[in-house]
Amino acid sequence: MAITILNNTAGYPSCYDPDAGRPVTLIGRDLQTNEYMSAHKHEWGQVTYALEGVLRVTANNSSWIVPPQRAIWVAPHVVHEVTVLERTRLRPVRVLAARAPFAGDECRVLQVAPLLRELILALEQIGDQPPTPRYRLLAELILDELGRAATRPIRVPLPSDKRLKALCDSLMADPGSTQTLEEWAPQVGASERTLARLFERELGLSFGQWRQQVRLAHAAPLIARGLPLAQVAEQLGYASQSAFSAMFKKTFGLSPSAFFATQV
Repeated sequence: MAITILNNTAGYPSCYDPDAGRPVTLIGRDLQTNEYMSAHKHEWGQVTYALEGVLRVTANNSSWIVPPQRAIWVAPHVVHEVTVLERTRLRPVRVLAARAPFAGDECRVLQVAPLLRELILALEQIGDQPPTPRYRLLAELILDELGRAATRPIRVPLPSDKRLKALCDSLMADPGSTQTLEEWAPQVGASERTLARLFERELGLSFGQWRQQVRLAHAAPLIARGLPLAQVAEQLGYASQSAFSAMFKKTFGLSPSAFFATQV
């Protein structure tokens, strides 16, 4: 399916930019599968959140999968890209840089609790109206809830070496591949030993550990669309559903069904 590149500023009038009087703003946008926002940055911080759908956000040499009931915090001035993996009802919350709930430029995947979800929906209803006492209460409570949100990361670090990048790009496109590092070596023009060193040096993971992260990340859109776990495990190269579930729980502390449970 062809990728549709979106205008990052289309449909976002300046009246929605946060300021001292309105430190938190929101304007919704519904996006189709494989739509793509190319590299861009904001003066403000942003909580990229979708009521429905799955996103992939790339920033700071890493890629994060954002499934339903999760959001990703992108700090002010951090260059990032967004790819829609599943049809998405995007509701990005803009936060004035001076009121950022997190320090530094690290991206964070947040668990969106039911209260935070309802606050975001209420903020959307206010739109670009002048600040009211109700708006101020909502804004302050949203900022407080963001700072308290639990983190549930599905992160895939990305390399800069061209040979390693070729391997990683291929595996991200086909996470179920069972090729060994020895088999990948002639395809990317580097020895098995060189590739192993590059994984450890650039990504801080072994080849097997990195591939595991990719597979777990790609599980998100499959599970979100309702694919049975047995089929998810098969598509991602696991020997069985139980093997996939065990690895998922070991990594995230929750079973796949619990991790992606809809919170309403």
